[in-house]
Amino acid sequence: MLDNLTQRLAKVVKTMRGEARLTEANTAEMLREVRMALLEADVALPAVREFIAKVKEKALGEEVIGSLSPGQALVGVVQRELAALMGADLGPDATQLSFAQQPPAIILMAGLQGVGKTTTTGKLAKYLKEQKKKKVLTVSADVYRPAAIAQLESVTKQVGADFFPSTANDKPVDIAKNALDWARKHYHDVLIIDTAGRLGIDEAMMQEIAAVHAAVNPVETLFVVDAMLGQDAINTAKAFNDALPLTGVVLTKLDGDSRGGAALSVRHVTGKPIKFAGVSEKLDGLEAFDPSRMANRVLGMGDILALVEEARKGVDAQAATELANKIKGGGKFDMNDFKAQLTQMKKMGGMSGLLDKLPAQFQQAAAGANMDQAEKQVRRMVGIIDSMTPGERAKPELIKANRKRRIAAGAGVQVQEVNRMLNQYDQMQTMMKKLKGGGLMKMMRGMKGMMPGLR
Repeated sequence: MLDNLTQRLAKVVKTMRGEARLTEANTAEMLREVRMALLEADVALPAVREFIAKVKEKALGEEVIGSLSPGQALVGVVQRELAALMGADLGPDATQLSFAQQPPAIILMAGLQGVGKTTTTGKLAKYLKEQKKKKVLTVSADVYRPAAIAQLESVTKQVGADFFPSTANDKPVDIAKNALDWARKHYHDVLIIDTAGRLGIDEAMMQEIAAVHAAVNPVETLFVVDAMLGQDAINTAKAFNDALPLTGVVLTKLDGDSRGGAALSVRHVTGKPIKFAGVSEKLDGLEAFDPSRMANRVLGMGDILALVEEARKGVDAQAATELANKIKGGGKFDMNDFKAQLTQMKKMGGMSGLLDKLPAQFQQAAAGANMDQAEKQVRRMVGIIDSMTPGERAKPELIKANRKRRIAAGAGVQVQEVNRMLNQYDQMQTMMKKLKGGGLMKMMRGMKGMMPGLR
């Protein structure tokens, strides 16, 4: 998100090295770059003006503390103001969902058609079930879009939540009331109502969703908006904010937009916090939004906390401990261990998902790498390992020419692919040996050569 802003700020910091103080002249030069980057990222002009004014006010004449250069000092100011623009100024609890309602807590999902409301409803159900340990019921009040009800039923079942059936002949208000009655009787903690969207804003849609809102009085009314809408997101946000007492914003498709200015514009227009961001098409691709951490990612500082959280979710702690003990005890890192590492990386969102959360210097090291190709290669490597016998996985040194041909045929690849995978396994084995002495930096340097696509 906001890749252009990241690149421009890095350039600004570089040019400002050696300055002893932030002056009006050099600050104006830097702010001009920041302003252009924000506008090119599709941030609304009023939001840009307000942001630049606040940064200028706090940056002018600021003494450089310790060893910080003026460029870094200004980035610190920009980071704080960027976080404030994204909602940090509303307080640490603003981005949290409220459950301050007699169960079930009702969450109403609002937005235009095609922004990903239904999928986001399923993702939110999964988040609440797994992260907040809530018993969740979903219902679709979208009686217009073909297959909308069936789609919500499908994603709800996939995430393991409960679904309340409705039909295209029912009235949205009746659907919402019936679902609420069912949720109360069956002791659900949360009821999520997916409402109808349209291809454009119209009065009938606004009246209908306002009627549903009045009928069930939700504790949360979330405006779902496509991050790729750009300037169009602003008009949509205004219309929904006028029609409904919104409590928060959910940004979808944040992974598909390098500009991402909607994140800043919608927050500025509605005055409501961004509570969630859709970061992938997978049903676990919904992140609780943290303004300060997102500002860090925008400025190329990475989001190491998110990386740690992904690791906690994706890594089997017991298996990791067993592997560490095995290596420390002089045990051999075999193909079963190698496959386990590849599988865990996939669980953590794949290579592109991990790279997005790393600081800019790591991302620059992988610049030009084809992440899609790299992830396909990882899947191919797992397939090759699956084609091996248990003996070959335990002792890869047994794999000679005849065995390689058999493995390649079983995995549907060329023998060269098997050779390449064995070479990468050897590199990983060497890196694991280095970890005995805590050689983490050696391992990081070895990553470029080990993984396909990162050479």
